[in-house]
Amino acid sequence: MPKRMGKRPRVQPPADFVERADGFYLYLDMPGVDKEKLLLDIENDKLSVHAKSNFGLTAGERVHSMEFGEVEYYARFEVSELVDKEKVSAKFENGVLTIYLPKREEVPPKRIQIEVL
Repeated sequence: MPKRMGKRPRVQPPADFVERADGFYLYLDMPGVDKEKLLLDIENDKLSVHAKSNFGLTAGERVHSMEFGEVEYYARFEVSELVDKEKVSAKFENGVLTIYLPKREEVPPKRIQIEVL
């Protein structure tokens, strides 16, 4: 049962997490969300997603069954040190938020010269 926050239930959107050679991809299913009501933040090692769906129910309508509807989506994820946080990007298309978390470029080991005194 979703937790209620105000008038809307708060739910965690279904998510898929995929690793590819260039980075990690996080897909979140959020039907009914307008791009303007979608917030994505990274703070320290936490990625948070917050959005509100809008299906335009009007006064006088009686809902007989609802498996999704006007909800507040919220999800929070740990961001690995393998991710280049400065290059994270996102796109929102057809109700699916795709977050790209690129892998950091590996820094080759550095040989340190020892000074002889």
